[in-house]
Amino acid sequence: MTTGIDLGRPTSGDVLDLISDDHRRFEHLLAQLRQATADRDAVRQAFADVLVAHGAAEEEIVYPVLRRKAGDVDAHDVEHGKEEHAEGNQALLAVLELKGTDTQAFVDAVEELSNLIAHHLAEEELSIIEPARSEVSDKVRRELGEKWSARRNQLIDEGCGSLEKVRHLVAEAERKGVL
Repeated sequence: MTTGIDLGRPTSGDVLDLISDDHRRFEHLLAQLRQATADRDAVRQAFADVLVAHGAAEEEIVYPVLRRKAGDVDAHDVEHGKEEHAEGNQALLAVLELKGTDTQAFVDAVEELSNLIAHHLAEEELSIIEPARSEVSDKVRRELGEKWSARRNQLIDEGCGSLEKVRHLVAEAERKGVL
């Protein structure tokens, strides 16, 4: 786990708000990755941990419930979300594999990652989160928030964004035909 950078450690709340909070955290961390004065190596590891934990916890805990409970959240949107998580992990891998953070290759890889993440956040917020606000009860959203937070934090504590683990995630997505 990276110290000195706010990874967020929610323990409860409306899962849709918690997910949106992480989306804003992604945007903040990506902005820091673009700053030459930032400790880009620390920021990219923090970003990797939060991104991987967030996506895995969504797929394990949230997406299955939303598919069952939210009439406006269809299977296609959920599957598309999973595909975009895999694409984000693939772009993240390209950033993690770079040795230095002060090269044009790093800047280009961060820009590619930023574009994919921005696209995913916009789609997920429009096609999954907003419909779920009216279709899923407050009680279920709070229960999901507690479970999602616990899983997300556990994955961060396990170093889910390490280069080795992200390589494995990308290889698994390729093996399954998601990428």
